[in-house]
Amino acid sequence: MAKKENAIKSDDKIIAMLNRIMESELAGVVRYTHYSLMVFGYNRLPIISWLRGQADESLAHAHQAGELITHIGGHPSLHIGPLLETHKHDIGDILRESLAHEGAALMLYRDLLKEVEGVSVMLEEYARKMIYTEELHQGEVNKMLRKPGDVSVFSGR
Repeated sequence: MAKKENAIKSDDKIIAMLNRIMESELAGVVRYTHYSLMVFGYNRLPIISWLRGQADESLAHAHQAGELITHIGGHPSLHIGPLLETHKHDIGDILRESLAHEGAALMLYRDLLKEVEGVSVMLEEYARKMIYTEELHQGEVNKMLRKPGDVSVFSGR
């Protein structure tokens, strides 16, 4: 009986973690959609295209997390993660906020991986895949924040 109770407690914790991931990804949908509406200037079209693609990808990630929640018997959250409105809409500001958002999402996936290691290969692989994806996103945004010709990693300072 104790083994079953531990499994239930573990599932509850995993469900809560997946719900935080889903909420964060849904916040990404709102954030990237908002950003895409606030871009002006000569390079508007490729930038809004990229931002809308990020919103679409965040929605797909939210769907994945929700499907996993129901797979293990949980109830997907109706909440959305924190939304930050700085009222700064310079492309650099948007990208720095995006970098922070991606970093927070990366931490959620890393926490999930720690929790599910040795418990569920499916959830381990999901977490690893999402960590890989979030690290790629961070790298893309980091490159966009660099000055042309600057190969050094953007530090934000």
